Amino acid sequence: MDEELNFDTLAVRAGITRSQFGEHAEAMYLTSSYVFDNAEQAAGRFQRGEPGLVYSRFTNPTVNMFQERLAALEGAEACVATASGMSAILAMAMALLKAGDHVVASSSLFGSTIQLFANIMGRFAVKTTFVDGTDSAAFRAAMQPGTKLIFIETPSNPMTEVFDIAALAQIAHEGGALLAVDNCFCSPALQRPIALGADLIIHSATKYLDGQGRVLGGAVLGKRELINDSVLSFLRTAGPTLSAFNAWVLLKGMETLRIRMDAQSASALALAQWLEAQPQIERVFYPGLPSHPQHALAMRQQRLGGAIVSFEVKGGRAAAWKVVDAARMISVTANLGDTKTTITHPGTTTHGRLSDEARARAGIRDGLLRVAVGLESFEDIRADLARGLL
Repeated sequence: MDEELNFDTLAVRAGITRSQFGEHAEAMYLTSSYVFDNAEQAAGRFQRGEPGLVYSRFTNPTVNMFQERLAALEGAEACVATASGMSAILAMAMALLKAGDHVVASSSLFGSTIQLFANIMGRFAVKTTFVDGTDSAAFRAAMQPGTKLIFIETPSNPMTEVFDIAALAQIAHEGGALLAVDNCFCSPALQRPIALGADLIIHSATKYLDGQGRVLGGAVLGKRELINDSVLSFLRTAGPTLSAFNAWVLLKGMETLRIRMDAQSASALALAQWLEAQPQIERVFYPGLPSHPQHALAMRQQRLGGAIVSFEVKGGRAAAWKVVDAARMISVTANLGDTKTTITHPGTTTHGRLSDEARARAGIRDGLLRVAVGLESFEDIRADLARGLL
């Protein structure tokens, strides 16, 4: 599709492949396999990599449409879709790392991501150094001769720390490493890491790309040789595959991505501003606030502050749980990116498997709550939170 088209047009039009029936809506191809014209064609596709569909574990028309649309939105050359966000990170790591390699990662990561790098990849002799803070110099100091990857979330989950993508890309490249950015919180509607120098983008499509909490999905994006030669090969063999049904749902979700992100970000900013004025709140973490330590950086590399607001309630876990338990409209769930506002206590849910030391290193204290702002009336969201702050 014409690369000159704007984001909103690409979100609706990019990647569409019509069958002989000329359908206007994207088709859902629920098939496990494909019929070949003859033995020679089958052999060519299996053995010589000739163009064409082979098996839905790694080639499916609906999944292809999702991959092409997301790549267009991110400005990436290629995309491989996976069954979930965590399977996307695993696919990237298993495809690009080997025993003896070293990773530098932010300590402010989603709990399962920390577990994957620290424990699972550690079993395969891939060592990870977790770096505290947002100072790019800390990443530079942690680099080693065997460092192959720098991995960050920006903004981070749940502290909304913002990392300088361009600076970290330079550090990675000077050391012969790649920079991978988890773009889950912003989505391409608010941030495009490849334009800032990143080599790889990770998505939990479960979140804002779907936008309505319906299906799981993930994606790895980057240059064609990295994605098609390495990550796709891993997917073909290991099979953490995105289903055609889920891909179809995600395609429809992306059609409204910018509209949702703009509206949810506006409500999140208003909520963050209100929370800052509440005497029961110790501190608010939101990149759109001038009080955020990386506010200026966030406004340079993000279009808006995003839809995630984290805040610390005075009184520790008891006070935080009081806010959660008092909610009548807001959903108590660990998922985010939904049109429905959600609230969670990270220290006992998403990051509950981490050691006390790891949580402290990530800044996750007992009074911390994370709210993923949805599309409800801002007044209703504010009123629901206020019940627990009385």
